[in-house]
Amino acid sequence: MKKAPADNEVTAIHGVITDQSPVDFHALGLAGCIDRLAAPLREQGTSVRWETPHHGIEIPAGSAALLYHVAQEALSNALKYAGATELTVRLAAVHHGIRLIVADNGAGFDRTDHTGNRPQGFGLLLMSVAVHEAGGTVTVDTAPGKGTCVTVTLPLD
Repeated sequence: MKKAPADNEVTAIHGVITDQSPVDFHALGLAGCIDRLAAPLREQGTSVRWETPHHGIEIPAGSAALLYHVAQEALSNALKYAGATELTVRLAAVHHGIRLIVADNGAGFDRTDHTGNRPQGFGLLLMSVAVHEAGGTVTVDTAPGKGTCVTVTLPLD
């Protein structure tokens, strides 16, 4: 009998959420795998709400892996920088594609601030490059004090 992975196998190391066990999309589904990544946020008291109206849409392994890594980056950023009390994850089928939204009510940031007043990482940039190479789109809606909403849409055909 196969043992289900424990939530404590998902940890945050220097604010980066890591999963110590292999990702198993077949056993947990994409939503279940992403939900595991939210464990460190729940541990710090963030309320995580799920909306998954995709009802069993078949997601190719490459697209599922990319969405998983996008969620990992967005959730790590929420954990490390946002100070959010509420977070919503939405995974939904859209016309010929799949959309992942990760939205928090945290600190937000000024995307035009290049003065060094905010942490400058490559996470969002690399995420955007990977999604665009897969034929998808990325939007990051944010403003200081207004939270952050990351939306990724990938084609499925």
